[in-house]
Amino acid sequence: MKCRHCHHPLTLPFVDLGSAPPSNAYLTKESLLSPEKWFPLRVLVCDQCWLVQTEDFSNAEELFDSQYAYFSGFSTSWLTHSEKYVHEMIERFSLNQNSHVVEVAANDGYLLQYVQAAGVPCLGVEPTASTAQAAREKGIEVVERFFGVELATELAGQNKRADLTAANNVLAHVPDINDFARGFSILLKDDGVATFEFPHLVKLVQESQFDTIYHEHFSYLSLSAVQSVFESNGLSVFDVQQLSTHGGSLRVFAQRSDTGQRAKRPAVDEQLETEAKLGLATANFYLGFQQKTNQVKDEFIRFLVDAKKANKSVAAYGAAAKGNTLLNYAGIRPDLIQFVVDRNPAKQGKFMPGSRIPIVDEDKLRSTKPDYIVVLPWNLLDEIAKQLDYTRQWNAQLVSAIPNLRII
Repeated sequence: MKCRHCHHPLTLPFVDLGSAPPSNAYLTKESLLSPEKWFPLRVLVCDQCWLVQTEDFSNAEELFDSQYAYFSGFSTSWLTHSEKYVHEMIERFSLNQNSHVVEVAANDGYLLQYVQAAGVPCLGVEPTASTAQAAREKGIEVVERFFGVELATELAGQNKRADLTAANNVLAHVPDINDFARGFSILLKDDGVATFEFPHLVKLVQESQFDTIYHEHFSYLSLSAVQSVFESNGLSVFDVQQLSTHGGSLRVFAQRSDTGQRAKRPAVDEQLETEAKLGLATANFYLGFQQKTNQVKDEFIRFLVDAKKANKSVAAYGAAAKGNTLLNYAGIRPDLIQFVVDRNPAKQGKFMPGSRIPIVDEDKLRSTKPDYIVVLPWNLLDEIAKQLDYTRQWNAQLVSAIPNLRII
């Protein structure tokens, strides 16, 4: 395989998680009777541009289909984050009723609803039918397609160029990262700004966040790698912010290389220097990750087996894609975790891919009163702990496996 950015041959391994089905391919009762499609889940590092990436075994159309079940709007903390972003961008870039905002990967309208409420014209781009429909029900105009040069050119030709584009947690999801990035250089107005948020590779490595690796994520990103991609595709980075979301993320601000006039802020060089000192452009930074991953997996399995031996009941909360990576790499089945609770009605009544653990609503917690509740979306642990405060009535304990086993 060659690097999806610079096309250099890939030889440096990062981690091998065996094989797994797509993490958002939730099963129905009917599909339980059929075999699942599993793909190898291996990640390599380009030792030329240092883009970390999965090997190609699946395609985007298989992963982001009409039944895609991830809806951003079910997390209150993520909604708060998104609303704050909108207000900050409106103020910083003086957006008003004469501006145009485009969000790529608009999902269920979780962010654009705040742009719309502020009176700023906006457009969503979202390829998955289920979430696009949810956004339309909020009154948001949505183009139901994958984004890239072709769509950007069409939108620009329709006088829909953008003063601001938002692309949250999608840059890692695109197989052709060059075509995707180049699309923004076409869609932006001359003085337009593009922002991208993505989990930071540094945090992934430092905190053993291997469960953020799944087939829907084609790339795992540092500022160094992103800058290389952008510079090759008509964008220049002028600012970067560190965020706490998704276990530690970066928000990158970019402009067109040919027309952008904003001065580069010191934070950009500071972040690049930090990554350089950590050795992201050396093989050594990546070599120990497999061992750390296996330690987390082994510790989690040991906890579940010990709980079963002690006749303790275990459930999980949050049917998250990252949870499916953890469950499938650890080989967990319903004998160790009885069910997973999720607030999203689109997931309730279905089953986790691979592990086939049933997904239920929150009433199941109250009726069964499990001893332990494994929080699979550990990045939302504080939010979920507040939601589950009532489980203290029966002395339930919350459990998180990443970056190491914690019993709360």
